[in-house]
Amino acid sequence: MKAPARLQNLLAEGLIDSVVRQLKSGKEADVYVVRCGEETCAAKIYKEANNRSFRQAVDYTENRKVRNSRQARAMAKRTNYGRQQQEAAWQSAEVDALYRLAAAGVRVPRPINFHEGVLLMELVVDADGDAAARLNDLSFTEDEARRHHASLIGEVVLMLCAGVIHGDLSEFNVLLAADGPVIIDLPQAVDAAGNNHAARMLMRDVDNLRTYFGRFAPDLLATKYGPEIWALYASGMLAPDTALTGRYEPVAGSVDLSGVLREIEDARLEESARLLRMA
Repeated sequence: MKAPARLQNLLAEGLIDSVVRQLKSGKEADVYVVRCGEETCAAKIYKEANNRSFRQAVDYTENRKVRNSRQARAMAKRTNYGRQQQEAAWQSAEVDALYRLAAAGVRVPRPINFHEGVLLMELVVDADGDAAARLNDLSFTEDEARRHHASLIGEVVLMLCAGVIHGDLSEFNVLLAADGPVIIDLPQAVDAAGNNHAARMLMRDVDNLRTYFGRFAPDLLATKYGPEIWALYASGMLAPDTALTGRYEPVAGSVDLSGVLREIEDARLEESARLLRMA
């Protein structure tokens, strides 16, 4: 097939040898299957974020470092230069998160290279060697659902121990490889220690997994892994091999963090909807 312009640059640089086919087209990126020597890889081409406002991304980008004060001012003022820098930071956040998480042993696609807005990474495949399907395209038995849920909760813990929260984890950004689930799509990943929204995002990620797998294994709907994980992390007691129970009871007299976060999020969404109606 004819290579898109962005991939033609990689062909000219010798970073890829050929373009096999398009794998996915999305709002934020297109993904292609490419050949890199003897290896078949995935090339993620980021699109211009004309439809993604700074306001929509601000929760995720809170406390992300920029190179200088000029960039920070431009990003805050949403100038053309600021938008360009915001987009560059959004893309590099995924690259940085992939390298950081892969080094920590988290099941994410292995990053290979990042060049001019194109991320080259491992192609996640199923048992037949084909591109792995997303969880939302699959169905499971109760035992399979419990097994995959447990696997992903373990990955969430590994990520948190590495200081990262996915921020948008759901059945739409997990692939089922031949040897189990693989987490993808990380441009919105947040620093667990440096983002004021980290606890809420961790809870939401875990709740999304619970809700999805609970369709196949209803007993999972009663679990409370989110607040359990965050309480252990906040107290410095979370480790990759920490045994979890899925149960959580707030200490007498303490604040129900999960409930408070849900109330805050509901209020934020209501206010956003009100402002949108006024606009």
